[in-house]
Amino acid sequence: MASEEEKHGWTVKMSMPSVLAMVTVFSMIPGGVLSDMRGTQGLEAQQLAQGSTHLHRRLKRGWIWKQLFVPEEDPTPRVIGQLKSDYDRGEFSIKYILSGEGAGDAFEIDEYSGEIRTLKKLDREEKAFYVLQAQAINRRSNEPVEPESEFIIKVQDINDNAPQFQNEPYVSSIPEMCPTGTTVAQVTATDADDPMFGNNAKLIYSVLQGEPYFSVEPKTGIIVTSWPNMDREAREQYLVVVQVKDMLGLSGGYSSSTTVTVSLTDVNDNGPTFQHHLYTFAVPENAAVGTTVGRIMAQDGDTGINARMTYSLEDDLEESSTFIIKTDPVTQGGVVLLAKPLDYETKRRFVMAAEAVNDHVDTRFLTLDEFRDRTTLKIVVEDVDEPPVFLSAASEWKVPENAAVGTVVGSVSARDTDAVNNPIRYSIDKRSDNTKAFRIDPNNGTITVAKALDRETTDWYNVTVEAKETTLNHLSSSAVVFIKVLDINDNVPRLARDYQPFICEGTPAGELIQLLSVVDLDDPVEGHHFYFSMVSEKHINPNFTIRDNQDNTAGVVARRSTFTRKDRTQYLLPVVVTDSGSPALSSTSTLTISVCSCQPAGHCPTGGVEALALSMGVSLQTLLGLLVCLVTLTVLSVLMLVVRRHRRKQQEGVEVEDLELPETVSQKVLYYGEPAGGGGADLDFCQPVVPLRHHPRRRDRRLRREDVRRSIRMSLRESHLIGPDDDLFRQFILDRLAEADQDAYVPPFDCLRTYSYEGAGSPTGSLSSLESCSLELEPEQPVCNPRPFVVKLTPWYWGGEEDTIF
Repeated sequence: MASEEEKHGWTVKMSMPSVLAMVTVFSMIPGGVLSDMRGTQGLEAQQLAQGSTHLHRRLKRGWIWKQLFVPEEDPTPRVIGQLKSDYDRGEFSIKYILSGEGAGDAFEIDEYSGEIRTLKKLDREEKAFYVLQAQAINRRSNEPVEPESEFIIKVQDINDNAPQFQNEPYVSSIPEMCPTGTTVAQVTATDADDPMFGNNAKLIYSVLQGEPYFSVEPKTGIIVTSWPNMDREAREQYLVVVQVKDMLGLSGGYSSSTTVTVSLTDVNDNGPTFQHHLYTFAVPENAAVGTTVGRIMAQDGDTGINARMTYSLEDDLEESSTFIIKTDPVTQGGVVLLAKPLDYETKRRFVMAAEAVNDHVDTRFLTLDEFRDRTTLKIVVEDVDEPPVFLSAASEWKVPENAAVGTVVGSVSARDTDAVNNPIRYSIDKRSDNTKAFRIDPNNGTITVAKALDRETTDWYNVTVEAKETTLNHLSSSAVVFIKVLDINDNVPRLARDYQPFICEGTPAGELIQLLSVVDLDDPVEGHHFYFSMVSEKHINPNFTIRDNQDNTAGVVARRSTFTRKDRTQYLLPVVVTDSGSPALSSTSTLTISVCSCQPAGHCPTGGVEALALSMGVSLQTLLGLLVCLVTLTVLSVLMLVVRRHRRKQQEGVEVEDLELPETVSQKVLYYGEPAGGGGADLDFCQPVVPLRHHPRRRDRRLRREDVRRSIRMSLRESHLIGPDDDLFRQFILDRLAEADQDAYVPPFDCLRTYSYEGAGSPTGSLSSLESCSLELEPEQPVCNPRPFVVKLTPWYWGGEEDTIF
């Protein structure tokens, strides 16, 4: 037993009579520490071993332990230790029980021998140790023979994990031209193996790719530069591959690698450089100000703020103002712009120097002169056929309104600025001179008056003059001429309005009757000034006078105070108005002053009617009498017309049965009229009345209405002397029959009701259908209206012409 304990470790053993001896075996793990003993047994054992005399006496107990550690990843179950009590005599009277972490799953104990064995493969990276409890129980009494004891089983590490880099990917940047040893980045790897057991977790770093520019410290993983003056313009990015190994890099270990992306940031270590010593551009002479003439570019290997530059032009003072150069913020190129108009005939070529300078300089890398560069610009002006140019774009002239036709107003001049100097023709834009008041000489540009001017009609003319080359291109330009028409005194002054003054009866002398003002279409420079006077007569006007107020107004003033309507109702007063022009013009206006019976306030209520009466040369009373007579005549005429129409309606309503017809007149011959609302409208015939339609040729065949009426009147007057054998009667009947037979647009004559006379004793019988009502018909089927016939017998009693219709 002693040899086995020496093989697996050292043993602390306590021996007392009939007490279980506990032996604790500590296993020394390479690179590790000894496992401590749990509980108070260890302390007691040490004190006993040192021979302490202060301990209380207690029962003796003892444990015998074998080696308690197990290698990881071992798939074979095996015994890792044994529990044995001092009371165990080999009679299998002691039962061993194991509990705690992994009991029954990872570990088991032989309840008879106390051997502890593994049940499965263990992984230290999942669990490095297990805490278990052991107990010895008497099988007979089922009582513990020893108190429960706790112990630890450790899993021994093996190198089964490769190191892994943390915080990937690695990206870093350093400025270009940095010194050797500049820190770039630090890579970090970890190993899941036990760092306290051997070299399983001892890591070593190395560079697989990136030398000779970069290196790495083996233990810390810090990457530093190992090449001086790395230039970004030569190479901007590097990929550094770093490898890490465990087992201190010895064979049999694991390894992994990572990539570090290193970028070089820019510094201003390059100045601008022009690729050409001379830049040539061409620009037409008619190019507008602001036109881009060309672009130049200075190359700078740097980027960002280090590549920004400013361009400038350096030349003599005259040419420096013709062109300017600006920096394009996007491309950092120089844009040459036109700053002033060009003229091919004045200057055809410009030569100047252009300079590019870095905005931000860094003297650590270059001198100040190395941050600038110069080049030469040559700009050629191209000739362009340009339109004529007026010496003055706008002119203002003056001409009096009485200027004669052909008077020269002014002259315009334009020239061709091109070298060929083409001839020019002048003309006036018709849209600017609709009245054609002026004409221009097409050769020399002289403008003259073409028609009479009138300032009062048009006082300003805006004439557009066009100058056009006679070449094929017909280039042209225009200028504006403002012509002011000057006023002359050619309009007479006149009273401002048609005054109708009146004077009240009893107006005192010196009283103002009317205030006069004047208008004049002229517009003199010094302004208007009018003079008022009366027409010169042999005798002074005793009634009125004119008072000039010296402010272009005058007042009519009464000279006396005895004005009455009985003496005179109106007075005529000629007024002369003269202007101050040269020569002076005047006009005479006659005022009609009426005498009025005014109200106390001075108002003339009948001024309008009275003025009308006075203008007609009659008095007011006479005018009113005429108006009353006119109204009376109008009323009487209307009453007479109404009475006459009423009588006519009464005559038309007389019925035939109330009249006594002559015996010579046949009852069958009737006249039938259709006055509106008359009694004859109730007469019905056997057949319906067919209205006569107008025929376009009927008017030509009929007699005029008046002729027919005269013929009828003559026939009626002599009817008692005319018989059927009379030629006049016969001819009359034949004419009527012929007319009816030839008219295809009238109904049959049996239905007509327009005969006024049929004759007496005709052998042919009646042509009328009136007597058809007296035919023998059945009483129960009457075919005619039984009402009495109503006829007009006016023709037989010499009635009016308008009652006879044929």
